[in-house]
Amino acid sequence: MDGKPPPRRKPQDLAGYLEALSRPVFRAGMNWRVIDAKWDDIRDAFAGFDPQTVAEFGPREIERLLADPRVVRSKAKIEATIDNAQALLELDSEHGGFARYLRSHGGFEGTVGDLKRQFRFIGDSGAYHFLYGIGQPVPPHEEWFAADRRPARQSRREARELCKPAATSGA
Repeated sequence: MDGKPPPRRKPQDLAGYLEALSRPVFRAGMNWRVIDAKWDDIRDAFAGFDPQTVAEFGPREIERLLADPRVVRSKAKIEATIDNAQALLELDSEHGGFARYLRSHGGFEGTVGDLKRQFRFIGDSGAYHFLYGIGQPVPPHEEWFAADRRPARQSRREARELCKPAATSGA
């Protein structure tokens, strides 16, 4: 980013949460300035991020979005946004409110871990920026950014290696 943190806006409704969650999905692997420049059009194409409407998008809407030059035409990101709308509605219902869901994890690391499990295209960075943007408590950006996250990724890779079946000898 340009050294200036993004604005913090506490969502007033579920559409605000879905929009805040969708921004890092669309920024993943892209220049954030491109996404920010297209954001008003992306919001319009996704029905203002109304989660009930987006959750009901089917093949016809996906094809419409894939043909729309105003949006990032990534089928994976479009489908992730639809799936995330469905997950948001389920978590909102299950916890008696999405804000209650966010508070149910005992802190930043627990919340990040569960966001990554519940939502598609949300990793460490996307979860941090989502939580920061909606005004949730997060570590200072410099501290979080400077933290060495490579060992955690290496551990997952090492874990995958350990889970591979061992070669058996003929003996």
